[in-house]
Amino acid sequence: MPELVYPPVITAAKTLFRVLDLRLTVEGSENVPRTGGAVLASNHVSYLDFIFCGYGAHESRRLVRFMAKHEVFAHKVSGPLMRGMKHIPVNRSAGAGSYNTAVDALRRGEVVGVFPEATISRSFTVKELKSGAARMAQEAAVPLLPVALWGTQRLWTKGRPKTLTRRHTPITILLGEPMDPTAYPDTNAMTAELKSRLSALVERAQQEYPDKPAGPDDAWWQPAHLGGTAPTPQEAVELDRRRPRRPAAS
Repeated sequence: MPELVYPPVITAAKTLFRVLDLRLTVEGSENVPRTGGAVLASNHVSYLDFIFCGYGAHESRRLVRFMAKHEVFAHKVSGPLMRGMKHIPVNRSAGAGSYNTAVDALRRGEVVGVFPEATISRSFTVKELKSGAARMAQEAAVPLLPVALWGTQRLWTKGRPKTLTRRHTPITILLGEPMDPTAYPDTNAMTAELKSRLSALVERAQQEYPDKPAGPDDAWWQPAHLGGTAPTPQEAVELDRRRPRRPAAS
C-alpha cells in the first residue's frame, strides 16, 4: 500500500529541524539494513525520541513502525497520524496482540522501533530493559540495533516544561552495530548484551556532546554522575514508584 502519511510527516519534521537550526549528529545510519526486518531499540529520555530515532533510519530509506501506548492512538489529533504511519498500538491489557503485530511486521520486512526501558528515564541513564525487543528479534529472526539518543530531553521530557521552540540544540543519534539473534543462547542473554551496548553508546553520546550546562539552573538535563542535577537512578525509581504506571511501549 502507498505511504500517504509518513513521507509528509517526515518532510514537516525536517523543515522544523531547519527552522530551529537543530544541530543533528547522526552516526551509524549505515547499520540499518536497507531491506528486510530489523528492530531498533532506543534509550528513552524524551517524548520526542521516536522522531529522532526514526530520523536515524532515514538515510537507509526505511520507515520505522514504532510501538507506542494505546492512548496516543486514541487522541483526536495524533491518532489518525499514528495509524496513517502504521505505528503499532500497545495496550497493557492485550499485550500479546501488540507483540504479535510487531513480530508479523518484522517478518514482512518492516523496521520496528521500541523503547525497551518502557518509560522515560528521569536519571537520563539506561534503566533496566524489558525483554520484548530481544524476544521479537529472536522470534522473527531479524537483527537488533541499539540506538542512543542524547539532547532530546532538552526539548521535552518528563517533569519539565516543553521547550519545543528551543533553537540551536545539539541532538545526537548513534546507531550501533546489528546484533544477530542467533548468537545468543536465550532472550535474557541478548537483553543483557543490549543493555551493555546501549549504555556504552549513551555514555559516548554524553561524553562527546558539544554543550555543557550554562550554570546550576541549567544542569537539570545532565545526569548526576556527570555533575548534573538530574535524579540519580535510585531517586528516579522512587519518583516513578510514586506515580501511576502507564502502558509499556515494548
